[in-house]
Amino acid sequence: MTSASLDAWRDFAVQHLPFDVAKQWLGLLRPAVRLEVDDDSDGVVGRIGGLPRLPDGEDWPVWEGHGPLSLIASVDCAELPSDSVDIPLPSEGTLLFFFFDGQLDAYASWADGPSARDSRSGARVLYVPEGQDAPVRDAPAELEPFPSLPLTARTVMTPPDPSHPRAVAAFAPGTSYPGSYEHPIREEDFVDALIDFECEDDADSVHQIGGYAESIQDLVEIEVAGSEGDEWVLLAQFDGVDEADMVWGDSGILYWLIRPHDLAERRFDRAMFTWHMA
Repeated sequence: MTSASLDAWRDFAVQHLPFDVAKQWLGLLRPAVRLEVDDDSDGVVGRIGGLPRLPDGEDWPVWEGHGPLSLIASVDCAELPSDSVDIPLPSEGTLLFFFFDGQLDAYASWADGPSARDSRSGARVLYVPEGQDAPVRDAPAELEPFPSLPLTARTVMTPPDPSHPRAVAAFAPGTSYPGSYEHPIREEDFVDALIDFECEDDADSVHQIGGYAESIQDLVEIEVAGSEGDEWVLLAQFDGVDEADMVWGDSGILYWLIRPHDLAERRFDRAMFTWHMA
């Protein structure tokens, strides 16, 4: 992912791909909001860590049989750049992302691996509508909250992985195994050039709302939904934050995905979770 302009993306694509392929590939790019820790900015759109504002009557999220979840991040939807994503995010209100971070059991609950389906309850998304009385809630006594750090936002463009259902449908329709087709977007020269182009972005994190996920292992859309992966979109991803002592294994990233119609209906209880480590 990079903050390059659309013109820069076009120049890159036509330099490394046949013109007709470049045009089609550019049509698959998706906008996203990159979130970055910045103590010196006035344009705060959310926070890493800290304490949540929860309505009266809303219980603190708990993974049954394991314990309370930690607040990873809060995002003020009204403060995000307007028209910055192509998913139906709320235009106001706050999104709260919770995760059972392992501090209560030294990660014993994740012994079967971070992507185990029976561990999906170890993460949650809560939505607090604008105007709803939601005072700051103290964390459960056994939980140590992460330090609160301000987040700023900027719009970026994100490209699909060659194995993403959208790329497969565009360049290899009917392919049964996404990794099996041959195409210019899969050639080593293009892949290496894309990596170099993306590395021009000097961001320290890949915290993100919308766009394509930065999958470390298998494609997260396929991982959470199998053959229906093309029906799911990234809601948010958060990687580790040194300043907050957040570490998700070896260079890990947390992912929340949702179907667009569930997002439009504010059915955040239907969001799916997974996480990857390098």
